[in-house]
Amino acid sequence: MTSETVTTLVKPQKLTAQLPESLFTQSDDIEKIKQPFVGHERAKEALEFGLAMNSVGFNVFAMGEHGTGRQTLIKQMLTESAKNQNTPEEWCYINNFDDTHAPYKLYLSPGDGKQLVARINTFIDDLIALFPELFDNPSYQRQKAAIDREFNQQYDEAISKVEETALKCNVMLFEENGEIGFSPVVDGKPLSENELASLDEEKRNAFYQSLTELENLLSEELIELPKWKRSSIDKLKKLKNETAAQSIQPLLKELEHEFSSNLGVLKYLSKVKVHVVDTVLDILVGEDNEKQKAKDNRKLMVEHFLPNLLVSREANGGAPVVYEQNPTYQNLFGHVDFASFQGSSYTSYRLIRPGALHKANGGYLLLDADKILNQPLVWARLKLAIKTQEVTIENPYSEFSQPGSYSLQPEKIPLKVKIILLGDADIYYTLHAYDQEFNELFRVLADFDRYLDKNDDNLIAYANLIRQRAQKNQYPAVSNDAIVELIKYALRREEHQHKISANIVHSNDLLDEAHYLWNKLKEEGDLTAKHIKLALAAKERRTGRISETWLSEIKERQVLITTQGKQVGKVNGLTVLEIGESVFGTPARITATVYAGSQGVTDIEREVDLGKSIHSKGFLLLTGYLGHKYGQEFPVSISANIAIEQSYGHIDGDSASMAELCALISSITQLPIDQGIAITGSINQHGEVQSIGGVNEKIEGFYRLCEDRGLTGKQGVIIPHTNVINLMLSDEVIKAVEEGVFAIHAVEDIDQSLELLLGVTAGKANSLGRYPRKTIHSLALEKLSSFADILEGGE
Repeated sequence: MTSETVTTLVKPQKLTAQLPESLFTQSDDIEKIKQPFVGHERAKEALEFGLAMNSVGFNVFAMGEHGTGRQTLIKQMLTESAKNQNTPEEWCYINNFDDTHAPYKLYLSPGDGKQLVARINTFIDDLIALFPELFDNPSYQRQKAAIDREFNQQYDEAISKVEETALKCNVMLFEENGEIGFSPVVDGKPLSENELASLDEEKRNAFYQSLTELENLLSEELIELPKWKRSSIDKLKKLKNETAAQSIQPLLKELEHEFSSNLGVLKYLSKVKVHVVDTVLDILVGEDNEKQKAKDNRKLMVEHFLPNLLVSREANGGAPVVYEQNPTYQNLFGHVDFASFQGSSYTSYRLIRPGALHKANGGYLLLDADKILNQPLVWARLKLAIKTQEVTIENPYSEFSQPGSYSLQPEKIPLKVKIILLGDADIYYTLHAYDQEFNELFRVLADFDRYLDKNDDNLIAYANLIRQRAQKNQYPAVSNDAIVELIKYALRREEHQHKISANIVHSNDLLDEAHYLWNKLKEEGDLTAKHIKLALAAKERRTGRISETWLSEIKERQVLITTQGKQVGKVNGLTVLEIGESVFGTPARITATVYAGSQGVTDIEREVDLGKSIHSKGFLLLTGYLGHKYGQEFPVSISANIAIEQSYGHIDGDSASMAELCALISSITQLPIDQGIAITGSINQHGEVQSIGGVNEKIEGFYRLCEDRGLTGKQGVIIPHTNVINLMLSDEVIKAVEEGVFAIHAVEDIDQSLELLLGVTAGKANSLGRYPRKTIHSLALEKLSSFADILEGGE
């Protein structure tokens, strides 16, 4: 083992975060600890600023991932802020008696809405109780009888005059079924039609002449009968109106007195006063009233006079806080319902329904940005509402509806609301780049952290959150060692020994599964680390079918991976596969071949369009290193091919670039690579090793393969030194390292990797730029020089 091997070995205590169990000693008064959230100080400051700004446009975009406590923190801050604010006014719609398709808005003080609705209901009940029985009053009946007598007197006088003239002509006047007729009289007896026909012609003609004159006289005397009738009807109508108005006036006066402080209500009552008499007489005293039920009469009265209270508020309830989970157009802006009557649809101001903007008016509204953007027309109309500070209830598709369809155009309601959009970074930066109005209307960014710093305060707070949830769900007490395992799980998800994942949902899910196993095993006592580890193992098993299949194919040599011996130009790289919830590491054989030529180094993956842009960039950096390292005294002339064997899908990322360079140099120098060591890491053009992702999964994936085939004590993994801080390895890997049967090396440059894999000193150039004999770089220079000579000789 070389000196470099000793210095690159990672000690077991650096393979995971160190968490003292004593730090998490449970407090006896866990219920009294108020710990709504942990961390996110930057986001909290931004929210405090955004909520305090009353100017238009200072709405908030809360940027962060689900499960980071974002919504909890926002709701808590909004609730606290809303308590100290005045309760906003209530809004309702009232009937526009002159234009029913354009209802008026009406504002009310908090709590007055229900009172007004209740009083108008009482007013309607009073009217129904008052009419039509009011017209049975003796005073009204006397006045009505007088009007009738006046009409009858005029009628009787006209008939009497005609009758007097008729008697002089020996003709009798009679009324039958409301019609007036004449009959000749002979010897005081009226003649029938047959008797009249039996008279001689002279007498008969004389009678016909008299009848014609009398009919003309009757027409002359009754020519003003329609005028008398109209006058009588007008007088009766006036009497009804005056009688009804006198009876309704005290009821309206009482209402006006109760709401004397609200000018809007007084204005509404003045309009009611103008129309209520006619409406009452039409509905409650009309000719068809007897056929209608009292329930139907009341419904008709409600449709005319009862205000439609959109949102009621408590007098001291503070500002509203609303979270709309399904922000469709109707749910956000409100809509007008339709009802059916006798097979046809109709609508009215009473069928106007509020949206989330009405409910949150005067307060705060939380919306999910992705849901808003997925709803047609919603985003554009929401921006318009914020800019105009008005909310409009309308049918967004009215221009596509059938001509002549009836709809309402309610009066716009003033809008004053603070909107908080919840979304991720992709949505925020896309809107910021492409939507200028977004920058004007959402000027405050509350950026929620993906992780929490691993300090004692955050660790204790995190533990308290877990225990509070356990207590809320009536779980057994969570032991200190269980807390340690849950926090390690959070550190593992963030891939950092000093950064805890802010997404506590995953830890809560693991706690729930551990409790399930605790119940299944019929355990007693605390929920311990054993149950957390069992839950982790069960979770890995549920999602581990693909990884087990992959490992099985390697065991069956369907996929060629060697974990013992040495081979030239072949190295075990490490990859991470993420398929759904299944994330696992697996080795991949990387091979290189070289020969004399000038084609350069060929990336087979890129040539067949399987290598994506970042992988191609890493490969070009590799060739840059090759030219910089060996091409100072002669041109590097080489033909080489590098491939990730048995890879049939797209490959991205530069974490294989160090392994590819090692395979290439092995092929150039003909020095064999130790197959028991796998390698991962990216390099720059100067040979410095850079960090990669998925380091834990990669190490564990190679370890499982070696363990399955039998650990030899010489196997291990090479990782970038900068990735040591990302190690959160499983207990079995740590135990193997402690026992010395598996090794993890952290390297800073390519020379350290080459020495570990090839077992030969890399060599350092002297002042003349030459390397010691038999070193890796010396052998590489000799081979490349011989390739150059071959090409020059050929020319």
